[in-house]
Amino acid sequence: MKKISLFYIFLIFLFILSLGFILKTGQNLEPVKVNFHSSQTSPEQNTKTKNHLSKNTSSRPDFLDLEAMGKIFSGHLKQPISRLLLQLIVIMFSARFFGKLATVLGQPSVIGEILAGILLGPSLLGLAFPEGFQLLFPKESLSTLQILSQLGLLLFMFVIGMELDLQILKNQAESAVVISHSSIMFPFLLGAGLAYFIYVPLAPEGVDFIAFCLFMGIGMSITAFPVLARIILEKGLTKTALGSLALTAAAADDVTAWCVLAIVVTIVNAGSFSSGILMIVMSLTYMFVMWKGILPLMKRAGNVYTTKESMTKSITAFFFLFIFLSAWITEAIGIHALFGAFLAGVVMPDKKELRDNLVEKIEDFSLTVLLPLFFAFTGLRTKFGLLSSSGLWPIFFLILFVAVLGKLGGSSIASRMSGKNWKDSLSIGILMNTRGLMELIVLNIGYDLGVLSEEIFSMMVLMALATTIMTGPGLKLVEFLFTKGGLTAKATSNAGILISFAQHSRGLELLKIAYGLFPEKKKKER
Repeated sequence: MKKISLFYIFLIFLFILSLGFILKTGQNLEPVKVNFHSSQTSPEQNTKTKNHLSKNTSSRPDFLDLEAMGKIFSGHLKQPISRLLLQLIVIMFSARFFGKLATVLGQPSVIGEILAGILLGPSLLGLAFPEGFQLLFPKESLSTLQILSQLGLLLFMFVIGMELDLQILKNQAESAVVISHSSIMFPFLLGAGLAYFIYVPLAPEGVDFIAFCLFMGIGMSITAFPVLARIILEKGLTKTALGSLALTAAAADDVTAWCVLAIVVTIVNAGSFSSGILMIVMSLTYMFVMWKGILPLMKRAGNVYTTKESMTKSITAFFFLFIFLSAWITEAIGIHALFGAFLAGVVMPDKKELRDNLVEKIEDFSLTVLLPLFFAFTGLRTKFGLLSSSGLWPIFFLILFVAVLGKLGGSSIASRMSGKNWKDSLSIGILMNTRGLMELIVLNIGYDLGVLSEEIFSMMVLMALATTIMTGPGLKLVEFLFTKGGLTAKATSNAGILISFAQHSRGLELLKIAYGLFPEKKKKER
């Protein structure tokens, strides 16, 4: 054995013996506070110190005391960082598992992540394992979870903004505004009409009809911009004219809807229209500044910082600061922080290399870790136990029917009037009918203000989930009807074959070629 090994063993042995001797010798010592000042310690302070010491000494566990060790371990689990890590583990695993399951079933993975949040919430986990639910998601820990989820949503919306084709947006700006405003006015009017019939039996006591009516209208008008964006991203429609138009219309829809929501909130709070109008003016001003002032500067930056070598840590930090600053400005205005992040992505340089580098730095972490927290946090706040009364189900289906009719119908009609064919019009209507968790944010505002009762809140939440689940099957149904035996196929089957030829001998040869291309025509004539 080498000398260095012997020295190492001796050093460890000496360390253990010395430390054990010090601990054993000082075990019976008691500290005596030495007063270095003129005043002496009061008898009450000495008594309090002795009691604290005796309490700590008595609570010192024996290594064989499993009960005491279990209490210490449980206390460690209740530490904020320990609980947050456990929440991340559970939420990420649940989101990935149910996201994959939803994909297998033909649904977007976002549906599985939403359902994962509901399964972890009070509606299921809280009922089946209340103690485990309280240990995993105590109320004091939800604020941290909410902040992280909002951060993930901001980064995701920045990526979605970068994915947009600005040239397509310029060509479709007029159509997008018409579609978005139609998708607000139609469901808003139907929701207000529905409020007239359900106000008496279901509105909270003491709530003014105008406030209830306006919140039912705005609750029907929301399109889930982030959920719709993620569905479009997963289906590969981001670079298509249909996907860009739907995403642009949804963005305009939510900006307008949030402005209308601000006006509604001011009315509910006995305010005036002036604050809502001011917010709209500030929002339009900020968009103008971003488009005319920041966009040209970003184009210049794109000519310099394109390669990975040029994307230093300082430059990357600058882009992150730009994202958060834009989000902070829109949050301060009152429309929502995520639109600031989206606008920051839209005005980024259109250099593919630069965008790819930023997406690589942001997308994986935000999509995998942070964004599922957004769905989980919202699921933790929903309760479906209030729908146990069978008398509420007919009202729920009426709410669902009105929501689908207003959103899908209004968007589809406006899209058709803008020149789109029926296939694209219905597809846009189905995409705009996606409400998701942006709807839940609006509902929570109404619930916190006391405008929406628990019953209405629960039914509207269920409506939001149902309309989101409809999106995938609805798009497939439209694709089937217009491409596989539906309207397009029927129109083709009624068409004939026109052959032009000068010589009679060439007619038979051309007819054989035509039948080779369209064999169904030969069978039909037979």
